Amino acid sequence: MTKIHHLNCVKIESPMGSAVGHCLVIVEDDKLVLIDAGIGLLESKQPEERLGKELIEATGFVFDEKLTAIKQIEKLGLSPKNVSDIICSHLDPDHIGGLVDFPKAKVHVSKEEYESFKSGNERYLQQQLSHKPDLELYKINDSEWFGLPARKVVLSIQTEVFFIPLFGHTLGHCGIAIKSNNKWTFYAGDAYYLRAELEDKNHPVDQLATIRAENNILRLESLEKVRKIIKKHGDAISYFGYHDPIELNLSDK
Repeated sequence: MTKIHHLNCVKIESPMGSAVGHCLVIVEDDKLVLIDAGIGLLESKQPEERLGKELIEATGFVFDEKLTAIKQIEKLGLSPKNVSDIICSHLDPDHIGGLVDFPKAKVHVSKEEYESFKSGNERYLQQQLSHKPDLELYKINDSEWFGLPARKVVLSIQTEVFFIPLFGHTLGHCGIAIKSNNKWTFYAGDAYYLRAELEDKNHPVDQLATIRAENNILRLESLEKVRKIIKKHGDAISYFGYHDPIELNLSDK
């Protein structure tokens, strides 16, 4: 039996409201797979040194080491040493700070995203990969998921996991689809910030999403793909994005 735990690994307080960092831990036998990694332990202890004052003020990050993935995994009674793989939707700072807390884990990411990261794009923090993790890059759409192109993630567990390319927010941003116990969980990453965007195409948060997008035309196309999937298959899929606190609360029910 596979168990999926929902974690909040980021706390944001900004003029636009509160936001979270909705990560997952897949537990299968004695192995753990982390979906995105949130803010790291050292970043929580030394935020300005690790992230920079400008980024902290721009985002509204609030730091609490109890929110880090490593501390929450320990609180669940699990061993962080058993995190064999970390699957990253993309490489923005609030998604990968915790990677260094699991130095032996293999990190999975789209090749397009890694190439963007290595290009010197200022949205990324190069030191977050300075520990030189074992990287597995994915370029080929070798599968299909509910009609969308997909890339099967090669893991050391039996649970099926796929990257779903949803480019635009970043040049290699992907959603992640997980099949466990014959049910699908769809993590849309930052394809949307708030679930309300799925119904309201003129939601005010779209302005922020537009500003943060590397390619806004692609972002809007990806968001429309998510809307169509949820409209057609939402009853059969558990779905959520990274930042909506309402969705995190729903996952705890």
